[in-house]
Amino acid sequence: MKLLESGRLEALSRALSILNGDSAVQGRVESYSCKMAGSEKAFYKKFTADGETTHSLQALSPPESVTYSRSLSGDEDGVLCDTISRKTLFYLIATLNAAFPDYDFSMAKSSEFSAEPSLNWVQSAVDAALSAVGGVRWRQLRPVLWAAVDEEVLLPECRIYSYNPDLATDPFGEPGCLWAYNFFFYNKKLKRIVFLTFRAISPVCAADSGVDFAMDEDEDYN
Repeated sequence: MKLLESGRLEALSRALSILNGDSAVQGRVESYSCKMAGSEKAFYKKFTADGETTHSLQALSPPESVTYSRSLSGDEDGVLCDTISRKTLFYLIATLNAAFPDYDFSMAKSSEFSAEPSLNWVQSAVDAALSAVGGVRWRQLRPVLWAAVDEEVLLPECRIYSYNPDLATDPFGEPGCLWAYNFFFYNKKLKRIVFLTFRAISPVCAADSGVDFAMDEDEDYN
């Protein structure tokens, strides 16, 4: 996966690091091309070994917003779930590896991912999480953020996935992490993914993180 440099997204990521008295939010929004780098080609070859093909379907966990989705087997009495192609799953895992180079997500399972039902639900979930921490600053950033993501990947054409790990062996399970959201906006035609991640950490951990946090009452974002 190749990070597509964008001054606009970099500025947004800096602006999405917000501190108030109760917690701090670290936000990042990055755009990636699905073109594989050299090391990823070797990983992909291993990832599709053992008889798996790029079109093999993997079961996803149901999203938090709905109890059930469609059936993997077609049996009404069976377990209902969404599915993802092996190739798309590889893109999501490779995006995580590129975004967090100090961690190895190669063993991540499809069950740690979900397909989100709608853009409206994702926007509402992000808004609910950020409003409590970001206050006025988040209300200023919200339309700018979604406009930037739409410009990168054309939101109406995207399939949206989320990553919901067990918090044991990844950056979201570090001490002081209160909650995390991780969304992938995947445009298959453009072969591009926008990765949007937020995590809330305690003020004590924020002070030790080295991140330049803004207060939610700071001046208007431009």
